[in-house]
Order: sequence, then structure tokens, then C-alpha cells
Amino acid sequence: MRKFLVVLDDSRECLNAMRFAAMRAKNTGAGVAILSVIPPDEFNHWIGVGELMREEARERIHAHFEVFAKWMRDRQNISPELIIREGEAVQQILDVITENPEIGVLVLGAGNDKKGPGPLVSQLSRQSGSLPVPITIVPGDLSKDQLEAIT
Repeated sequence: MRKFLVVLDDSRECLNAMRFAAMRAKNTGAGVAILSVIPPDEFNHWIGVGELMREEARERIHAHFEVFAKWMRDRQNISPELIIREGEAVQQILDVITENPEIGVLVLGAGNDKKGPGPLVSQLSRQSGSLPVPITIVPGDLSKDQLEAIT
């Protein structure tokens, strides 16, 4: 089964990327894999404190994931898969795509403020010609109705 890979982070545009991935998956008979990456610099503390912080980060990710997973199950009849990685986000995204041949599309949400589309969109769009899957970039300011119309 083909899967849409979407990145779960704290950005506002993440919501539209999640919605788009779930709706496209439903309409095409695909699945959804949700990737959350814990940055390595979060744990540059003593070993005991770093382990506690790592566990807290994983708990936050699971709680955040469950909100999206419930919506996907209830509204789109999709049961997403959660993947948690530690490291640099772009490298972890590339590794997950390489390791999982079922992933057919990377879905990213783009910010719409003066800072630009966001670091992931900026970095990955520069590499888009060499990626093994297409990237779908979902504008962060699309309404729910607009998202439904394009899926």
C-alpha cells in the first residue's frame, strides 16, 4: 500500500499537511505515516536529565499524534502509523523515505508569514530533484473547504 509521509511538529501549517495527507489517503486508498523528529540538541545535558527529557518529548509526541490519529480514524477512516526519530529533521525524513518503499509522497505544510515557507520546505525543495518521492507542499492558510476541494 502506498503511504503519504507527513511531518508532525509544532508549526501551525502542520495541521493542513495532516488534513491533506489524510484526505488524499482516503480518496486514493492509501495510508498515512506520521513522522516526528526530536532534535539532537534537546538532550545535551547530563545522562539522567537527557533521558528524562527524551522520554518527556516522546510523551508529548504521542499525545499530539493521538489528536491527529483520532481525527483521521473518525473522519477519514485512516489509521496512521507513528514514526519517532532523533536527529536532524531533513536527514531523518530522507532516511525514513529510503527505508520504507511504501512511502510514495512526502507532504509538508508551508508557512505563509514573512519568514518564508519554513525550514523543512526550504531545505527539501532544494533537494526535490534528487528525492525518490514527490513532495506535496500544502499552504498553511488554506481553509478546510479549500483542502477538501483539492483532495
